[in-house]
Amino acid sequence: MSDALGWLQERLLLLNWELFRLGETEITLGALVRLLLLGTVLLWAGSAVRRWLADRLLVHLHLEPGTRYALASMARYLVLGLGAVLILQNLGIQLGALGMVAGAVGVGVGFGLQNIVSNFISGLIIMLERPIKVGDRVEVASVEGVVHEISARRTTVVTSDNVAILIPNQRFILDNVVNLAYLEAPVRLRVSASLAPETDVAEVERLLARIARDLPGVMDTPAPHVLWLAIGAAARQFELAVWYEPARIARDQLKSELNRAIAGSFAAHDIRFA
Repeated sequence: MSDALGWLQERLLLLNWELFRLGETEITLGALVRLLLLGTVLLWAGSAVRRWLADRLLVHLHLEPGTRYALASMARYLVLGLGAVLILQNLGIQLGALGMVAGAVGVGVGFGLQNIVSNFISGLIIMLERPIKVGDRVEVASVEGVVHEISARRTTVVTSDNVAILIPNQRFILDNVVNLAYLEAPVRLRVSASLAPETDVAEVERLLARIARDLPGVMDTPAPHVLWLAIGAAARQFELAVWYEPARIARDQLKSELNRAIAGSFAAHDIRFA
């Protein structure tokens, strides 16, 4: 029994071993262990709050998925911030004692953490201004796909190949971003064809109109139309402009189907490309 008590006393003394001092506050091994445990619980609680708000509470308010996710993410950051303050106070660490650490962190931000801070601030801007939202089909940095998740540092875009691309948030602030679902309205796609100079214009317009009418992804209203872009001794250039809904079909998929249908129809009617 005495051996067990002695072992326990040794462990308790070990937990009270001072690692370093933060201002006037001493940081012991036990305090560090408590910090890790409470920090783990805080991270779990923040994620749980976000899931509960996005998947249960805010669903009843009939908000858009992107709005629900943005509100839930901001609530998570609020829980993490308040929880961090409470944990530090519970450990006896005064926030004023962190002034020196904050200064050192500021120097680190100035030299090596600019991108991390920029991505975090960009994430907050995206969540507040909502230039993009979860479910939008976007094109950025040569990537096209559907926005799956918006976090503090990066945005997850899932392509038509079901591949998740993690894009830093600052790309959505600094680069040109194409949001095909921003106006929640149909989008126009243009497909051009350069044909031989002896091509019958009326026949081409009739075939292109039929292709657009028969393709399932093309909308009837607004109606498709055919443009004659150029005429010359070497070629005649035509363009088929069609409207489609980005939420129903990917842009590259619809373009491929149009090109395939045009090539097949022209071959069947002996229409030659330039």
